[in-house]
Amino acid sequence: MACEGILLGMGNPLLDISAVVDEEFLKKYDIKLNNAILAEDKHLPMYDELASKETVEYIAGGATQNSIKVAQWMLQIPGATSYIGCIGKDKFGEEMKKNSTAAGVNVKYYEDESAPTGTCAVCVVGGERSLVANLSAANCYKSEHLKRPEIWSIVEKAKYYYIAGFFLTVSPESIQMVAEHAAAKNKVFMMNLSAPFICEFFREPQEKALPYMDYVFGNETEARTFAKVHGWETDNVEEIALKISQWPKASGTHKRITVITQGADPVVVAEDGKVKLFPVILLPKEKLVDTNGAGDAFVGGFLSQLVQEKPVEDCVRAGCYAANVVIQRSGCTYPPKPEFN
Repeated sequence: MACEGILLGMGNPLLDISAVVDEEFLKKYDIKLNNAILAEDKHLPMYDELASKETVEYIAGGATQNSIKVAQWMLQIPGATSYIGCIGKDKFGEEMKKNSTAAGVNVKYYEDESAPTGTCAVCVVGGERSLVANLSAANCYKSEHLKRPEIWSIVEKAKYYYIAGFFLTVSPESIQMVAEHAAAKNKVFMMNLSAPFICEFFREPQEKALPYMDYVFGNETEARTFAKVHGWETDNVEEIALKISQWPKASGTHKRITVITQGADPVVVAEDGKVKLFPVILLPKEKLVDTNGAGDAFVGGFLSQLVQEKPVEDCVRAGCYAANVVIQRSGCTYPPKPEFN
Protein backbone atom coordinates (compact mmCIF):
# COMPACT_ATOMS: atom_id res chain seq x y z
CA MET A 1 0.00 0.00 0.00
CA ALA A 2 1.28 3.47 -0.86
CA CYS A 3 1.99 5.49 2.26
CA GLU A 4 2.94 9.06 3.06
CA GLY A 5 6.14 10.27 1.38
CA ILE A 6 6.66 7.07 -0.62
CA LEU A 7 7.46 8.87 -3.91
CA LEU A 8 9.92 11.75 -4.27
CA GLY A 9 10.44 13.86 -7.38
CA MET A 10 13.26 16.31 -7.97
CA GLY A 11 13.37 18.72 -10.90
CA ASN A 12 12.86 22.15 -12.41
CA PRO A 13 9.64 23.82 -11.22
CA LEU A 14 8.43 26.08 -14.03
CA LEU A 15 5.32 28.15 -14.54
CA ASP A 16 3.87 27.22 -17.94
CA ILE A 17 2.80 30.21 -20.02
CA SER A 18 0.58 28.45 -22.51
CA ALA A 19 -1.18 29.86 -25.58
CA VAL A 20 -2.39 28.82 -29.00
CA VAL A 21 -0.14 30.28 -31.70
CA ASP A 22 0.30 29.86 -35.47
CA GLU A 23 3.02 28.50 -37.78
CA GLU A 24 4.20 32.08 -38.33
CA PHE A 25 4.95 32.40 -34.60
CA LEU A 26 6.98 29.16 -34.64
CA LYS A 27 8.97 30.44 -37.63
CA LYS A 28 9.56 33.82 -36.03
CA TYR A 29 11.19 32.26 -32.97
CA ASP A 30 12.76 29.34 -34.84
CA ILE A 31 11.04 26.60 -32.81
CA LYS A 32 9.71 23.15 -33.78
CA LEU A 33 6.58 21.31 -32.67
CA ASN A 34 6.99 18.28 -30.37
CA ASN A 35 10.32 19.56 -29.16
CA ALA A 36 11.65 20.95 -25.88
CA ILE A 37 14.57 23.36 -25.70
CA LEU A 38 16.20 25.86 -23.36
CA ALA A 39 15.58 29.54 -24.14
CA GLU A 40 18.28 31.56 -25.88
CA ASP A 41 18.35 35.37 -26.12
CA LYS A 42 16.36 35.26 -29.38
CA HIS A 43 13.46 33.58 -27.53
CA LEU A 44 13.15 36.04 -24.64
CA PRO A 45 10.64 38.46 -26.31
CA MET A 46 8.37 35.44 -26.89
CA TYR A 47 7.25 35.28 -23.24
CA ASP A 48 5.69 38.74 -23.33
CA GLU A 49 4.14 38.04 -26.71
CA LEU A 50 2.53 34.85 -25.36
CA ALA A 51 1.36 36.67 -22.23
CA SER A 52 -0.44 39.24 -24.40
CA LYS A 53 -2.50 36.57 -26.21
CA GLU A 54 -6.18 36.18 -25.34
CA THR A 55 -5.85 32.42 -24.99
CA VAL A 56 -2.94 32.61 -22.50
CA GLU A 57 -3.05 30.39 -19.40
CA TYR A 58 -0.64 30.11 -16.47
CA ILE A 59 -0.24 26.56 -15.12
CA ALA A 60 2.28 25.29 -12.54
CA GLY A 61 4.49 22.90 -14.48
CA GLY A 62 7.95 21.55 -15.08
CA ALA A 63 8.22 17.93 -16.23
CA THR A 64 8.94 16.22 -12.90
CA GLN A 65 6.47 18.36 -10.98
CA ASN A 66 3.76 17.46 -13.53
CA SER A 67 4.45 13.73 -13.12
CA ILE A 68 4.46 13.94 -9.32
CA LYS A 69 1.18 15.90 -9.29
CA VAL A 70 -0.48 13.36 -11.59
CA ALA A 71 0.76 10.45 -9.42
CA GLN A 72 -0.62 12.28 -6.38
CA TRP A 73 -3.98 12.79 -8.13
CA MET A 74 -4.17 9.10 -9.10
CA LEU A 75 -3.25 7.95 -5.58
CA GLN A 76 -5.64 10.26 -3.69
CA ILE A 77 -3.56 9.77 -0.51
CA PRO A 78 -2.60 13.17 0.94
CA GLY A 79 1.19 13.65 1.06
CA ALA A 80 1.99 10.32 -0.66
CA THR A 81 4.33 12.34 -2.90
CA SER A 82 7.03 14.95 -2.27
CA TYR A 83 8.85 17.30 -4.61
CA ILE A 84 12.08 19.29 -4.46
CA GLY A 85 13.24 22.09 -6.79
CA CYS A 86 14.16 25.78 -6.84
CA ILE A 87 11.82 28.77 -7.26
CA GLY A 88 12.28 32.53 -6.88
CA LYS A 89 10.87 34.70 -4.10
CA ASP A 90 8.13 36.23 -6.23
CA LYS A 91 4.46 36.11 -7.23
CA PHE A 92 4.96 33.18 -9.65
CA GLY A 93 6.78 31.24 -6.92
CA GLU A 94 3.94 31.81 -4.43
CA GLU A 95 1.43 30.75 -7.11
CA MET A 96 3.40 27.55 -7.69
CA LYS A 97 3.56 26.73 -3.99
CA LYS A 98 -0.19 27.25 -3.63
CA ASN A 99 -0.98 25.17 -6.71
CA SER A 100 1.19 22.18 -5.79
CA THR A 101 0.18 22.17 -2.13
CA ALA A 102 -3.48 22.25 -3.19
CA ALA A 103 -2.71 19.21 -5.39
CA GLY A 104 -1.68 17.33 -2.22
CA VAL A 105 2.08 17.26 -2.92
CA ASN A 106 4.51 17.91 -0.06
CA VAL A 107 6.66 20.56 -1.79
CA LYS A 108 10.01 21.60 -0.36
CA TYR A 109 11.28 24.37 -2.61
CA TYR A 110 14.66 25.98 -2.26
CA GLU A 111 13.89 29.71 -2.65
CA ASP A 112 16.52 31.69 -4.49
CA GLU A 113 16.85 35.37 -3.55
CA SER A 114 18.37 36.56 -6.83
CA ALA A 115 16.51 34.89 -9.73
CA PRO A 116 12.83 34.96 -10.73
CA THR A 117 10.79 31.74 -10.80
CA GLY A 118 11.42 29.82 -14.02
CA THR A 119 8.89 29.87 -16.84
CA CYS A 120 8.18 27.64 -19.81
CA ALA A 121 6.63 28.91 -23.02
CA VAL A 122 4.10 26.38 -24.27
CA CYS A 123 3.29 27.16 -27.91
CA VAL A 124 0.31 25.15 -29.13
CA VAL A 125 -0.50 24.60 -32.82
CA GLY A 126 -3.26 22.14 -33.78
CA GLY A 127 -3.04 20.40 -30.40
CA GLU A 128 0.74 19.76 -30.71
CA ARG A 129 3.13 21.67 -28.47
CA SER A 130 6.59 23.20 -28.52
CA LEU A 131 8.29 23.96 -25.18
CA VAL A 132 10.88 26.66 -24.53
CA ALA A 133 12.10 26.78 -20.94
CA ASN A 134 13.62 29.85 -19.32
CA LEU A 135 14.96 28.14 -16.18
CA SER A 136 15.93 31.25 -14.16
CA ALA A 137 15.59 30.22 -10.49
CA ALA A 138 15.11 26.52 -11.37
CA ASN A 139 18.71 26.61 -12.57
CA CYS A 140 19.92 27.72 -9.12
CA TYR A 141 19.18 24.51 -7.19
CA LYS A 142 22.12 23.55 -4.96
CA SER A 143 22.90 20.18 -3.39
CA GLU A 144 23.44 22.09 -0.10
CA HIS A 145 19.65 22.34 0.12
CA LEU A 146 19.36 18.57 -0.32
CA LYS A 147 21.89 18.00 2.47
CA ARG A 148 19.82 19.92 5.03
CA PRO A 149 18.59 17.38 7.63
CA GLU A 150 14.91 18.35 7.15
CA ILE A 151 15.23 17.82 3.38
CA TRP A 152 17.41 14.69 3.43
CA SER A 153 14.88 13.09 5.81
CA ILE A 154 12.35 13.29 2.93
CA VAL A 155 14.85 11.44 0.72
CA GLU A 156 15.29 8.79 3.42
CA LYS A 157 11.54 8.36 3.87
CA ALA A 158 10.84 7.79 0.16
CA LYS A 159 11.13 4.37 -1.48
CA TYR A 160 10.76 5.52 -5.08
CA TYR A 161 12.55 8.41 -6.81
CA TYR A 162 11.73 10.06 -10.12
CA ILE A 163 13.81 12.78 -11.81
CA ALA A 164 13.32 14.11 -15.35
CA GLY A 165 16.47 14.31 -17.48
CA PHE A 166 16.07 18.11 -17.54
CA PHE A 167 17.53 18.24 -14.01
CA LEU A 168 20.86 16.97 -15.40
CA THR A 169 21.42 20.52 -16.68
CA VAL A 170 21.01 21.93 -13.15
CA SER A 171 22.37 19.68 -10.40
CA PRO A 172 23.96 16.38 -11.45
CA GLU A 173 25.48 16.26 -7.95
CA SER A 174 22.02 16.13 -6.34
CA ILE A 175 20.98 13.39 -8.78
CA GLN A 176 24.05 11.28 -7.87
CA MET A 177 23.36 11.70 -4.14
CA VAL A 178 19.82 10.36 -4.51
CA ALA A 179 20.88 7.65 -6.99
CA GLU A 180 23.60 6.34 -4.68
CA HIS A 181 21.24 6.39 -1.68
CA ALA A 182 18.64 4.42 -3.69
CA ALA A 183 21.24 1.81 -4.73
CA ALA A 184 22.60 1.45 -1.18
CA LYS A 185 19.12 1.01 0.32
CA ASN A 186 17.62 -1.17 -2.46
CA LYS A 187 15.10 1.50 -3.41
CA VAL A 188 13.82 2.30 -6.90
CA PHE A 189 15.51 5.10 -8.88
CA MET A 190 13.97 6.35 -12.14
CA MET A 191 14.74 8.96 -14.76
CA ASN A 192 13.46 10.21 -18.09
CA LEU A 193 15.44 10.87 -21.28
CA SER A 194 13.24 14.02 -21.44
CA ALA A 195 14.46 15.68 -24.67
CA PRO A 196 16.81 15.10 -27.61
CA PHE A 197 19.12 17.92 -26.44
CA ILE A 198 19.66 16.18 -23.08
CA CYS A 199 20.85 13.01 -24.83
CA GLU A 200 23.06 15.07 -27.17
CA PHE A 201 24.60 17.74 -24.95
CA PHE A 202 24.37 16.28 -21.44
CA ARG A 203 25.61 12.84 -22.38
CA GLU A 204 28.27 12.71 -19.64
CA PRO A 205 26.03 13.33 -16.58
CA GLN A 206 23.32 11.17 -18.20
CA GLU A 207 25.74 8.25 -18.60
CA LYS A 208 26.94 8.71 -15.02
CA ALA A 209 23.37 8.41 -13.71
CA LEU A 210 22.28 5.62 -16.08
CA PRO A 211 23.80 2.67 -14.14
CA TYR A 212 21.60 3.66 -11.18
CA MET A 213 18.37 3.86 -13.16
CA ASP A 214 15.92 1.02 -12.46
CA TYR A 215 13.38 2.51 -14.88
CA VAL A 216 14.16 4.66 -17.90
CA PHE A 217 11.26 6.55 -19.49
CA GLY A 218 11.24 8.45 -22.77
CA ASN A 219 9.49 8.89 -26.10
CA GLU A 220 10.44 7.55 -29.52
CA THR A 221 12.30 10.70 -30.67
CA GLU A 222 14.41 10.79 -27.50
CA ALA A 223 15.13 7.06 -27.75
CA ARG A 224 16.31 7.44 -31.36
CA THR A 225 18.49 10.41 -30.43
CA PHE A 226 20.01 8.40 -27.56
CA ALA A 227 20.80 5.57 -29.99
CA LYS A 228 22.35 7.95 -32.53
CA VAL A 229 24.55 9.63 -29.88
CA HIS A 230 25.82 6.20 -28.81
CA GLY A 231 26.52 5.05 -32.35
CA TRP A 232 23.87 2.33 -32.36
CA GLU A 233 23.08 1.63 -35.98
CA THR A 234 19.32 1.39 -35.52
CA ASP A 235 16.26 3.58 -35.24
CA ASN A 236 14.04 0.64 -34.27
CA VAL A 237 12.50 1.77 -30.96
CA GLU A 238 12.03 -1.79 -29.65
CA GLU A 239 15.70 -2.59 -30.23
CA ILE A 240 16.80 0.68 -28.62
CA ALA A 241 14.57 0.10 -25.57
CA LEU A 242 16.14 -3.35 -25.18
CA LYS A 243 19.68 -2.00 -25.44
CA ILE A 244 18.98 0.69 -22.83
CA SER A 245 17.54 -1.95 -20.48
CA GLN A 246 20.75 -4.00 -20.87
CA TRP A 247 23.11 -1.10 -20.05
CA PRO A 248 25.28 -2.12 -17.02
CA LYS A 249 23.75 -1.47 -13.58
CA ALA A 250 25.32 -0.08 -10.40
CA SER A 251 23.34 -2.44 -8.18
CA GLY A 252 21.88 -5.84 -8.88
CA THR A 253 18.77 -5.53 -6.70
CA HIS A 254 16.41 -4.46 -9.47
CA LYS A 255 16.58 -5.24 -13.18
CA ARG A 256 16.25 -2.20 -15.45
CA ILE A 257 12.99 -1.67 -17.31
CA THR A 258 12.79 0.74 -20.25
CA VAL A 259 9.42 2.33 -21.03
CA ILE A 260 9.12 4.27 -24.31
CA THR A 261 5.93 6.03 -25.40
CA GLN A 262 5.21 6.68 -29.10
CA GLY A 263 2.27 9.09 -29.19
CA ALA A 264 -0.71 7.17 -30.59
CA ASP A 265 1.42 4.06 -31.26
CA PRO A 266 1.88 1.31 -28.65
CA VAL A 267 4.00 1.79 -25.53
CA VAL A 268 7.24 -0.23 -25.69
CA VAL A 269 8.37 -1.96 -22.49
CA ALA A 270 11.73 -3.76 -22.45
CA GLU A 271 12.77 -6.01 -19.56
CA ASP A 272 14.55 -9.34 -19.11
CA GLY A 273 15.76 -9.32 -22.73
CA LYS A 274 12.17 -9.19 -24.03
CA VAL A 275 9.96 -6.45 -25.46
CA LYS A 276 6.23 -6.07 -24.87
CA LEU A 277 3.92 -3.66 -26.68
CA PHE A 278 0.88 -2.09 -25.02
CA PRO A 279 -1.74 -0.26 -27.10
CA VAL A 280 -2.73 3.26 -25.97
CA ILE A 281 -6.27 4.63 -25.67
CA LEU A 282 -6.94 6.23 -29.05
CA LEU A 283 -8.56 9.65 -29.04
CA PRO A 284 -10.50 11.19 -31.92
CA LYS A 285 -8.60 14.25 -33.23
CA GLU A 286 -11.46 16.61 -32.36
CA LYS A 287 -11.15 15.73 -28.66
CA LEU A 288 -7.43 16.59 -28.55
CA VAL A 289 -6.86 19.93 -26.79
CA ASP A 290 -3.07 19.84 -26.42
CA THR A 291 -0.29 17.31 -25.96
CA ASN A 292 1.54 19.44 -23.36
CA GLY A 293 2.16 17.20 -20.33
CA ALA A 294 1.06 13.96 -22.04
CA GLY A 295 4.41 12.23 -21.44
CA ASP A 296 4.62 13.63 -17.90
CA ALA A 297 1.08 12.42 -17.16
CA PHE A 298 1.90 8.97 -18.53
CA VAL A 299 4.81 8.71 -16.08
CA GLY A 300 2.64 10.01 -13.22
CA GLY A 301 -0.04 7.40 -13.89
CA PHE A 302 2.61 4.68 -14.20
CA LEU A 303 4.26 5.67 -10.91
CA SER A 304 0.92 5.73 -9.06
CA GLN A 305 0.59 1.98 -9.60
CA LEU A 306 4.29 1.16 -9.30
CA VAL A 307 4.46 2.53 -5.74
CA GLN A 308 1.56 0.17 -4.95
CA GLU A 309 3.69 -2.71 -6.32
CA LYS A 310 1.27 -3.42 -9.17
CA PRO A 311 2.50 -5.36 -12.24
CA VAL A 312 3.94 -3.43 -15.18
CA GLU A 313 0.75 -4.03 -17.26
CA ASP A 314 -1.31 -2.11 -14.67
CA CYS A 315 1.32 0.64 -14.51
CA VAL A 316 1.17 1.14 -18.29
CA ARG A 317 -2.64 1.06 -18.27
CA ALA A 318 -2.69 3.79 -15.59
CA GLY A 319 -0.11 5.80 -17.54
CA CYS A 320 -2.24 5.62 -20.70
CA TYR A 321 -5.36 6.58 -18.73
CA ALA A 322 -3.69 9.65 -17.19
CA ALA A 323 -2.20 10.79 -20.52
CA ASN A 324 -5.60 10.38 -22.20
CA VAL A 325 -7.23 12.61 -19.56
CA VAL A 326 -4.54 15.30 -19.79
CA ILE A 327 -4.50 15.66 -23.60
CA GLN A 328 -8.23 16.48 -23.52
CA ARG A 329 -7.50 19.51 -21.32
CA SER A 330 -5.26 22.54 -21.51
CA GLY A 331 -1.81 21.94 -19.96
CA CYS A 332 -1.06 19.18 -17.48
CA THR A 333 -4.37 19.46 -15.62
CA TYR A 334 -7.00 16.93 -14.57
CA PRO A 335 -10.51 16.70 -13.05
CA PRO A 336 -10.97 16.52 -9.24
CA LYS A 337 -11.01 12.68 -9.08
CA PRO A 338 -9.61 9.98 -11.37
CA GLU A 339 -11.91 7.31 -12.80
CA PHE A 340 -9.32 4.56 -13.01
CA ASN A 341 -9.76 1.07 -11.61
